[in-house]
Amino acid sequence: MTDQPDIKRSDEHEFGKRLGFIVLIYFVFVVALVGKLLSIQVINVKKYKEKASRQYERVVTEAADRGVILDRHARMLGESIETITFYADPGQVRNTLRFDAKGSPSVDKKSGRQIAFDNSSYVATLFSRHFGGGSAVYLKELRQKKDVVVLARRVSAAKALPLMQEKIPGVWHEKELQRYYLNVASQVIGLTNSTNAGSSGLELQLDSDLRGRDGTRIYQRSATGRKYPAPDARQFEAIRGNTVQLTLDADMQSIVEDELSKAVPRFDADAASSIVMDVRSGEILAMANYPTFNLNDRTTWSPDKSRNRAVTDSYEPGSTFKLVMAAAATEILKRKANDVVFANNGALPLYNLVIRDHEPYGNLTFREAIMYSSNIVAAKTAMEVGSSRFYTYVKNFGFGQRTGVGMIGESPGRVRPLANWDKTTLPWMGYGYQVMATPMQTLQAYAAVANDGEMMKPFIIKKVIGPDGSVLRENVPQKIRRVVSTETARYLGKEYFKAVVDSGTAKNASVPGLTVAGKTGTARRAAGGSYANAVYVSSFVGYFPVESPRYAIIVIVENPKTAYYAATVAAPVFSSITSRMMACSEEMQKNLALRSSEQELLDAVRTVSVPDLRGLSGREVQRMLKWLDLGMEFTGSIDGNVVSQSVAPGQKIEKKSIVKVALAMNNNNNKSLL
Repeated sequence: MTDQPDIKRSDEHEFGKRLGFIVLIYFVFVVALVGKLLSIQVINVKKYKEKASRQYERVVTEAADRGVILDRHARMLGESIETITFYADPGQVRNTLRFDAKGSPSVDKKSGRQIAFDNSSYVATLFSRHFGGGSAVYLKELRQKKDVVVLARRVSAAKALPLMQEKIPGVWHEKELQRYYLNVASQVIGLTNSTNAGSSGLELQLDSDLRGRDGTRIYQRSATGRKYPAPDARQFEAIRGNTVQLTLDADMQSIVEDELSKAVPRFDADAASSIVMDVRSGEILAMANYPTFNLNDRTTWSPDKSRNRAVTDSYEPGSTFKLVMAAAATEILKRKANDVVFANNGALPLYNLVIRDHEPYGNLTFREAIMYSSNIVAAKTAMEVGSSRFYTYVKNFGFGQRTGVGMIGESPGRVRPLANWDKTTLPWMGYGYQVMATPMQTLQAYAAVANDGEMMKPFIIKKVIGPDGSVLRENVPQKIRRVVSTETARYLGKEYFKAVVDSGTAKNASVPGLTVAGKTGTARRAAGGSYANAVYVSSFVGYFPVESPRYAIIVIVENPKTAYYAATVAAPVFSSITSRMMACSEEMQKNLALRSSEQELLDAVRTVSVPDLRGLSGREVQRMLKWLDLGMEFTGSIDGNVVSQSVAPGQKIEKKSIVKVALAMNNNNNKSLL
């Protein structure tokens, strides 16, 4: 009996311990709960707000329309269009639920399971019917063990609309923006990548202007799943990119590209390039390269085809560089066209080397030396001018420095510093060797002479226009410097370079009804570090009309193999380009018609030379013959191309005469944009 109080006290003590333990656990729980609440509501409030918002909020990015690229007449060169891409969940397509007339899933009465079936064949057949290709192609995609497959990518909205209206379980679509191009000036305009950002050319260079600003919209979902704009969230509208207008003329660009595409296979050449420039403003009206690629078909792209050779490639210009020699001789040596010079009967030994002419000329007038492109006279004249003064003219004409035309990858060419010249540099540079120049530099030099001796900065970007239509930036004609006096410039054109086209090496560059001044260049190119292998660059650069010059054009043909003299290769391409542009460009016709002397010259010509019309479209030929004051009769469709003509190319006939042509459709020909 005496042990009872002790047992009681022991139980009470044990109870107290247990109670205290429970209280402690409860206290710890309360502290942890309060701590967690503090963490959620105070310390990590931002984190949990974001986590919660992800459950009932959705941020939708609205892609901005990429800005358009226009030519000088506001014709579309590049724009973004909305396309549709179709996706599928193969597993869901293979296990499509069947629904009853009330819209509820059908259930198997025995098993109670929902009824499903394989809908792959139907989907494959449906896509094949709308987008072409065998149904097996789509079926193969739907058999894959993936969560998502692409059934059709970047389909036009019009073509995709019927399938967009179909409700196919496991198949959905998304809208995408895709760049679409007129497909001219591929190397100039460049491409965008899969995210619609610029990856080459002006698309890359002007990406910050063109890409715009994406918009964002925040939506919330109610308990029933209904989506509505978040009332307290700031919504950002997408802002479309700026519009970029170029100085290029789409018609001229198409003509130049077409002529280059004919010249390269005709002479079995590696490549060709050409630039057309307004000598008074510096605007580039066309800049073309061949081979080229299809801007709307990325599979045709290659590094070689995408290179803008007109500004990135430099070469020894050869005889076109004699412009510098002629200018220095006129101003420093006071050389006149009728001054007699000696051409050493075709061979000039110099420093254990020999400078040769293509003909063994003896005494010539200086005009004849330029007309017949005497290397010996050019070398001797350069040595008379002297290294220091000749170097000054080379630099003043813009060689050895970028023109600033505004294109990615422009090369500065190469002019050796005067301190590094050796005894052969000056005579060889006199006729275009030991100096590297781009087509753009050479054209700029001749354009300066055409513009009465004032060099203009060439440019290809005309203006950048904001989404509201305001002009954000605009390039205007900019004078760089005077390279020769007005008198010298006019003397060079009328006394020398007009004679080259009228009676010298560039007779094939002549254009009916126009006076043209220019110079051929046939330069041997070093291959593998040696000039031993016959690899040539044929070029012609000219401007017109001589009386009041407005346009200058350069044509470069690289490594022609069936012929290599520029008189045979590059000069005729210049003539074809100029003739077609004159016939088809209203702007060019208007600019030249403003000068009465030019109009009188055109009217004075009683006979005209019939151009080569084969391969041109009927409508283009009609305009060309009309400009030449000739009539046209045709058989076949006016939309076809010329397969034969009644008057041989080059034959002169009276104005008002009729030229008969046969036209035939040829779907393989690229149509000029006229």
